[in-house]
Amino acid sequence: MTSEQPPADNAVDRPTPGPDLRVSHADRDRVVEILREAAGDGRLTAEELDERVEAALTARTGSDLAVLTTDLPAPPAGTSVEPKDLVKIDQRFGSVERTGPWVVPRRMEIRLTAGNVKLDFTEAVINTGSLSIDVDLGFGGDLLLVTKPGIVVITDNLTVRMGDIKVKQRADPDTPVILRVELAGRVRGGDIVARQPRRTFGQWRRREDPS
Repeated sequence: MTSEQPPADNAVDRPTPGPDLRVSHADRDRVVEILREAAGDGRLTAEELDERVEAALTARTGSDLAVLTTDLPAPPAGTSVEPKDLVKIDQRFGSVERTGPWVVPRRMEIRLTAGNVKLDFTEAVINTGSLSIDVDLGFGGDLLLVTKPGIVVITDNLTVRMGDIKVKQRADPDTPVILRVELAGRVRGGDIVARQPRRTFGQWRRREDPS
């Protein structure tokens, strides 16, 4: 009688912790990025991508994440995208959005006369520990930052003549800081809001956290 040998463990090639360890938001985000790249290469259908992304975002342990990428090639080492030193947004009217897997730069300059800018960090590629934003908001200019656990927003260096500054972030000592967003400059009549994603109706009924 021969005993079955366990399959070769290639977990060292996977961006996940041990099978019994609890995973972090960063662990989930890395697996979601692998799944999206695999779908872009044609390895996953749209339906498979949706199913696996949902499973990754609700994963609790390393084994929950590992099973989602066992049939996909491991990402090559050293493929992280280098963040830009400076990104400028100069908006007089209309709206500008950064959503999905956009790469967070080291610095931003945002000038708004009567427009809106939305920076959604929930799926952003974060390869820098801090982001400095130099702000100049005119009357009617609004800046919205959609954050997630591990992102800290600091507004101490803003000069406000008119307008509101609203920062809603949860203090959780167990969540490591992955990005410090430091805003400086002047607000002459616009609003700055930093908050986590709003829950959908289904999440509200199930009392789920959207992050």
